[in-house]
Amino acid sequence: MQVPVSEIFCSVQGEGPHVGVRQAFVRFVGCNLNCSYCDTNVQKPAFCKFEEVPGTNVFQELPNPLNVENVSELLNSYENVHSISLTGGEPLLEADFIAEMDVSRPLYLESNMTLPDMAKKIRDKVSYVSGDVKLIDEFEGENFESHLERTFECFRTLRNTKDRECFCKLVITKDTSAEDVQGVVDAIADYVSCVVLQPVTQKHLAPEIDVMLKLQNDLLDSIDTLIIPQTHKMWGCL
Repeated sequence: MQVPVSEIFCSVQGEGPHVGVRQAFVRFVGCNLNCSYCDTNVQKPAFCKFEEVPGTNVFQELPNPLNVENVSELLNSYENVHSISLTGGEPLLEADFIAEMDVSRPLYLESNMTLPDMAKKIRDKVSYVSGDVKLIDEFEGENFESHLERTFECFRTLRNTKDRECFCKLVITKDTSAEDVQGVVDAIADYVSCVVLQPVTQKHLAPEIDVMLKLQNDLLDSIDTLIIPQTHKMWGCL
């Protein structure tokens, strides 16, 4: 099996409760959503950029598409990693490929959680799930209710268990409704270990600090809630 891959590299996780852990990353291409704040190019590239030595910003260009054996071997070449981040784009679009990967470290899925049928294919394969929920102020589509139903089903499928950690990440903008956030959290609270509120990185879209702190305080009445920005953007690493 072959798929196009954007990047393979080793860095640190910049978001969520595992911020700072060393990871190998595989960035898949393509996404089924079009979020207003997205900063990732999801076009299919002719080459995959592979950084053999972490942090050097020196990349080999490998012709796309790559087969599952190639990708697994490249990811396994990195030492002392906590886990392997499946990111994108939307990695669940390549669930069949992920199911065939043979890697030496746990898989850490970073997903928009809108493809429940694909999630079922890899629910026993992944050890960590960083699940986004796209709120109505970010959503560009025709049926937001259907979008939410798929999201909640995905969280049920990939729910937090003794063998798999699942947490929810919510990107908060200046236009985000606290009522919308509370409604989403109430719907998925039984499926996640915690909620991460991530203030959007673009300053002109970012919420005020007092708004973030009030939102966190309100959510703490029902679930462990963290505020964690995109730390890799501050540092300037991949």
